[in-house]
Amino acid sequence: MAENFASLAFTDTVKELQAKYGSRSSYARMERSTYVDGLTKNEVDFIEQRDSFYLASIGENHFPYIQHRGGPKGFLKVLDPQSIGCIDFRGNMQYISVGNIMTNNNVSLIMVDYPSKARLKVLAKAEIVEIKDAPALYESLSPGGYKFSPERIMVFHVEAYDWNCQQHITPRYTLDDVQAAFSKQKAYIDDLESKIKQLQQKLREKEAL
Repeated sequence: MAENFASLAFTDTVKELQAKYGSRSSYARMERSTYVDGLTKNEVDFIEQRDSFYLASIGENHFPYIQHRGGPKGFLKVLDPQSIGCIDFRGNMQYISVGNIMTNNNVSLIMVDYPSKARLKVLAKAEIVEIKDAPALYESLSPGGYKFSPERIMVFHVEAYDWNCQQHITPRYTLDDVQAAFSKQKAYIDDLESKIKQLQQKLREKEAL
């Protein structure tokens, strides 16, 4: 069950800083009134459209570690209103995030939709699942048509989440975004170029007579 995000994020020191800089009263109301029992359709749709996210974990030496994780759009899936899952693709084989999770399973996920300037923060308990122990789950998470080497499954049990403000997010677009945006213009240009080639061919044929 998802908790109030503020109840986890606003520690005593954080509250003292909010009071010092004048934002405590508004955030106190947020603590009292903001509560959602699990991910809603809005969050589910947002999460399953992502092609990357940032995963923060905590090491045995108490240093945080932030890792970028990516894949095809939809590689991160909502399993139910309280859990999110993905296959852990083989990367540089440092295993920092996995090692951290094995000793402290408190993690934070940040997902960003750059074109829309939308950002979702999730606090979760991470679970490492071996593929051999959950073949059905693996099949449900496997992204079709994507080349990868699987190592394990990661399941994130949602404790709380919150939407961040849009300030200071610079819109960025993937190649697919750009191609989709200009698909009509490209089709129009391709048609014009084809017609020009036809006219040039007719002109050459006329000049040859």
